[in-house]
Order: sequence, then C-alpha cells, then structure tokens
Amino acid sequence: MIPTPEEQPTLTVEEAGAYLGLGRSSAYEAVRRGEIPTLRFNRTLRVPTARLRVLLGIDAEPEADVEVATVTPLRGTGG
Repeated sequence: MIPTPEEQPTLTVEEAGAYLGLGRSSAYEAVRRGEIPTLRFNRTLRVPTARLRVLLGIDAEPEADVEVATVTPLRGTGG
C-alpha cells in the first residue's frame, strides 16, 4: 500500500517504481521521460508521494488554495 503524504512525504525512485511495477532501470527511465514526477535535491531524486497517488488515481488532484491579487504597476514620477 502506498503511504499517505503525511506518513511519508517522498519516496525514492526505486520505491515509486516498485509501486508502479517497474524495476530500478525502468523507473529511472520513466523519470527521465517525465512520466514520474520528481524533486531534485543536488544529485538526489525523490518522488512526492501526493503526486504519485494522484498519478495512480488513488487521490484526487488537490484544488489550489490560492488567492488572486490584482497588481497595479507603479508609474514613474518623470524626470
């Protein structure tokens, strides 16, 4: 069973691949093709658990909780 993001926020590429039924090489190839979402920390790749669960249809895509702000550009005072 894939852990929840609260239990384990990220997985290794190998762990994510195992949940997808992929071996190590196939998992890294899927990452290279952009088929598995990843975060890069220097040379370390991690798979966000929440994104993997959405990819597999276990969880729904979270709705953005973002407020939209209107920005009015400042005009120069001339010169």
